[in-house]
Amino acid sequence: MGRLNRYVARTVWLSILLVLLVIVGIDGLSAFIDESDSRSDSYGFAEIGRYVMLTMPRRVYEFIPFAALIGALIGLGQLASTSELVVMRAAGISNARLAWMVLKQALVIAVLGFLLGEYVAPAAEQQAQSGRALARYAGKQVDSGQGIWRRDADVFLHVQAVSGDDEVFGVTVYEFELNGWMRRALFADSGMYDGEGWRLRDVLITTFLKDSIETSTEAQIFLASNITPKILSLENVAPSQLPLVDLVDYAEFLRTQGEDVADFELATWRKLMQPAAVAALVLIAISFVFGPLRDGTLGFRIFAGVMVGILFQLSQDLLGPASLVFGFPPLYAALAPVLACVLVGLYLLRKA
Repeated sequence: MGRLNRYVARTVWLSILLVLLVIVGIDGLSAFIDESDSRSDSYGFAEIGRYVMLTMPRRVYEFIPFAALIGALIGLGQLASTSELVVMRAAGISNARLAWMVLKQALVIAVLGFLLGEYVAPAAEQQAQSGRALARYAGKQVDSGQGIWRRDADVFLHVQAVSGDDEVFGVTVYEFELNGWMRRALFADSGMYDGEGWRLRDVLITTFLKDSIETSTEAQIFLASNITPKILSLENVAPSQLPLVDLVDYAEFLRTQGEDVADFELATWRKLMQPAAVAALVLIAISFVFGPLRDGTLGFRIFAGVMVGILFQLSQDLLGPASLVFGFPPLYAALAPVLACVLVGLYLLRKA
């Protein structure tokens, strides 16, 4: 029985890894082509390649559920096509036993994916986004469509790029009075955090008076702020790309600022449910091979897997924003697609 377990495991693993390699490779190539449209003197092919390579762990993490579904369908489909599943069942191995052999591998993949998403992908993604912003920063012009916006009481801060050593570039600061009047605007070429605030360098200061505007320049000024380099680094990536600890800590910071944190709660539940999603999709693949697709061709199995994967992703993409709009708990939005896959998979297995 141990040899049979290893054989099934090897078949499933090879299929999943092959699918993951193909999907991530295509996605990475597409990202490289898309980024090439932003190429400049400071952001060339070398910088674009480095950016895409650093985002690979995040892409692998995101595609693990989809690859597990398609890979399990292909691996088990090969065993069905060569009648090896028939021989195993004729030898007295039940469908439930075969399903557990495959699900064990899915659980291992799910745990490895969770660790990748917690300890490797977030750090690499932050380096990728930081390096990209630094390379694209032309220096002297503000692009409000890029960079990071953050509010601290009556001060609004925009940063074009954040480096790994607590230095920021392309800093714009807007300071407001309590009545909403803009008191002054600052633009600094760079700045460094010293534990209590930002020491901005090469600063252009615009002061708005009641009937006039005054401009001046300073080599360096100090801006007291609760916004730390850690906060800016977390703002640099999407909530879904943050580790759980940072998600919880940053959500708490946003609560103190009086901001809505529903999207961070949704990202937290989705990360927690990722291993269960992998197992649920593999269960769907098992039930398909043992049930309606046991005599299907390889192409049809792949097509069915792609359709299920798309439906699963669409349900997540629809329920997630719906929970933010209609106010029902994000846990339900993260749990519903997984629970639906489990119920369908168990039904088809029972029917088989």
